Amino acid sequence: MSTTHGHAQYVACLPKPWRQQARAEPESTWWRWRDASIHIARVRNPAARVRMVILHGGGGHADALWPLAALAAALGYEVLMPDLPGYGRSEFPDLGRVRYQDWVDCVSELLRAETADDPRPLVLAGASMGGMLAYAAAARTGVVSHLLVTCLLDPADAVTWPALNRWGGATTLRLLRPLLRRVGPRLGRWRVPLRWLVPMDKIANQPELARLCLTDPRGGGGRIALGFLSSYLFSELERPPEAFQAPPVTLVHPGDDRWTPPAMSLGFFGRIAAPTRYVLLENAGHFPVEDPGLQTLVNVMAEIHGVLAHPELLPSAPRGCGVASKA
Repeated sequence: MSTTHGHAQYVACLPKPWRQQARAEPESTWWRWRDASIHIARVRNPAARVRMVILHGGGGHADALWPLAALAAALGYEVLMPDLPGYGRSEFPDLGRVRYQDWVDCVSELLRAETADDPRPLVLAGASMGGMLAYAAAARTGVVSHLLVTCLLDPADAVTWPALNRWGGATTLRLLRPLLRRVGPRLGRWRVPLRWLVPMDKIANQPELARLCLTDPRGGGGRIALGFLSSYLFSELERPPEAFQAPPVTLVHPGDDRWTPPAMSLGFFGRIAAPTRYVLLENAGHFPVEDPGLQTLVNVMAEIHGVLAHPELLPSAPRGCGVASKA
């Protein structure tokens, strides 16, 4: 493990007033899934009335997103965050064959395992590409009480394509999609630096945080299989948004996101049938560590926690409605 890319280095990128609140230390645990050993960072809290699972996206992992996990723990959540195959400390025997569907399967089975003997409400949070991953897992499992996402990027929608490649936006990807669709077994296993494929330099507006992400060998400085990219680009929705009726969805989109601006998510988000709420994180970048957006994100997490922990305080709200409200 790199000593220069641990959770403490990422927490240090928070604004100074927030660092003291993000004091929770991750406990490393391991979960056997198929032929992989999945690393899960946790903050155990048996007294917590609500749990939160946080999903990273491409170029992320548990240590990288630990600042947000630690702030959630400070609000009273019991928190867990898996390193998805190909990232972080998880061990996968053949990284060349990891595909996006493996991520959906992995998260779905983890959610079922975590809720089998634990009836506490579960908030599923997804950052960046992890937002749509969380949507898919929530749709498949039906065990999530509230969905909290920073982005909802539908790779089938051309509006998202400029964020999915660094070779000239939608026009280039439109030309490359037929080639990527025909990626064969050998070419699909070819792992190349992630920064060659996507504009990773836009992952954060805070310079030190961006540097950490781009040089982290377990995250944004690592490699990705071409087959994984192809499988993501041509993935099918687990459920159309018009048929997604539960759980409630809160989109907390960074307002100064230079990689995936809000317009890339709002079209899909606006079609969701479940109760929804859209909150703009003012001044925050794709990795939202700037105020006042960070304060807004913490406030939203606190509101969701309060409603799920004490539903009796909102007798007029439909069960499981959370803080979401259809615009």
